[in-house]
Amino acid sequence: MPVIAKANELARSARCLKMIHDQPAQANGQNGLVSAHLYIRLSRYYDILTAVLLPSLQKTFKTLADPTRMRLLALLQREELAVGELMTILSMAQSTVSRHLGILREAGLVQHRREGTFAYYRFTKPDQEDWRELWGMIGESLDQDSRAAADRSALESILQSRAIRSRQWFDSVGPRWDALRKAFHDDTHRARAISKLVSPDLCVADIGTGTGVLAQELASAGLKVIAVDHSKRMLEAARDNLEKAGLSSVELRHGDANELPLSDAEVDAAFAHMVLHYVASPTDVIKEMTRILRPGGRVVIADFLEHDREWMKEELGVLWQGFPLDHVQRWFDEAGLVDRKIEVNEIPDTAKDLPASFIATARKAP
Repeated sequence: MPVIAKANELARSARCLKMIHDQPAQANGQNGLVSAHLYIRLSRYYDILTAVLLPSLQKTFKTLADPTRMRLLALLQREELAVGELMTILSMAQSTVSRHLGILREAGLVQHRREGTFAYYRFTKPDQEDWRELWGMIGESLDQDSRAAADRSALESILQSRAIRSRQWFDSVGPRWDALRKAFHDDTHRARAISKLVSPDLCVADIGTGTGVLAQELASAGLKVIAVDHSKRMLEAARDNLEKAGLSSVELRHGDANELPLSDAEVDAAFAHMVLHYVASPTDVIKEMTRILRPGGRVVIADFLEHDREWMKEELGVLWQGFPLDHVQRWFDEAGLVDRKIEVNEIPDTAKDLPASFIATARKAP
């Protein structure tokens, strides 16, 4: 039953049952309304209705009745955001934003995680039918709301700021990245990632190729590679490395990971090796990787689990300190990927200050 219809029905039932509850003598016999047995059953139902059903429905409406909370949910449904970013988008004080987030957390509509001194919040899809239906109705109304449109525009500015920080860092590093990336101890990662593919005649995309290290290995394995990076300095370094290696099966393209310069269904597989922690919106990148896949193609992600290594932000310019595995699963779900598998890799003995990592694979439905 639709939530509004359910609310109306419960209200009518409550009025009727209240009359029976408050005037049992009249209800029980004088006017022949109900039998004694039915009266007892209806009274019990009235107790359940007033103690459980109505308060639950009232809580649903009360939580979503505030326009600020609706705007927060709309933003967090789109992207995981820090409190400071939400303050900027909504032009509200921290105390106001935190108070509304607390109410939404109590209702189970948002979850948060800490990353250093920052708290990031994300939308949690409601399990209860009442929540889902009402939020769907609110989402439709927000699509036409001018404030929500301004919020979406401000959110895009936040994401662009994240991307600019990452791009500027890589532009400043340029060819020195080959030395810096040794901190990742990623040779094993690359070998395992390549092992996820079985055919040497595939066309694959290397997203965030950097200086082309993974692209070289993919090309050496007999694959045709389209290597993408948002930093022109990185692409120049990649071109030099590929020429030195004598590899001609790699095509370099300049572009952002969240707006890939590839056509729909252009490749058989897409790799993002130690890339997601540098992108503004990991979920958008995975959706883009899915878009460029042919039916049955695979996404391969290698990255760090959620960690507390602050030095990686300072020395390696990462935007995210790894990711919880349930986030990765959710991103795959939102992209419509199937056959999801995640392999966790322990910290190598030679890199005790590094966090654990994972390789996640999934397939685009045929």
